[in-house]
Amino acid sequence: MSIPSDFRRVLEGGDPNWTEGLSPSLYLLYGEHLKDRLEVYTVAAFDEIAQQIMSIRPTTAEANQRKQMSQRLILGQSVRLEMDKDGRIVMPIRQRQKLGLTEGEVVFSGVGDHFEIWAASTYEEKVASETRAFLEAQGENFDPMTLVWGAS
Repeated sequence: MSIPSDFRRVLEGGDPNWTEGLSPSLYLLYGEHLKDRLEVYTVAAFDEIAQQIMSIRPTTAEANQRKQMSQRLILGQSVRLEMDKDGRIVMPIRQRQKLGLTEGEVVFSGVGDHFEIWAASTYEEKVASETRAFLEAQGENFDPMTLVWGAS
């Protein structure tokens, strides 16, 4: 699978070991909680998440379960991959099967601190249709920036 060039630059910048001429690494998160998509994080972003998880110091049974579940769902269901010199990754069969990707197109969707990989048909069915329905319900003069400005 070929990573779009804009995403490659972000992955290079987020890999502390990357230098010109080397291939950057990335983390592919495939946890059960993700349902129909995969998430890709830079090495730096994933390391920050891992540090946050490992810094949880449980003092209650609930906190212990929170740490254990975050370890299993995030750390235990991720894989570190390296892009080749042409910007491609070889996605393990388990992750391809999760998306139903033995062949066909995928959609890369940037969502801030990471990007998502979807089977194109699933993306259209779930994300694009949900977005269209949301926009239709907002009215003709809706400004998406109000979602940001109104957030706290």
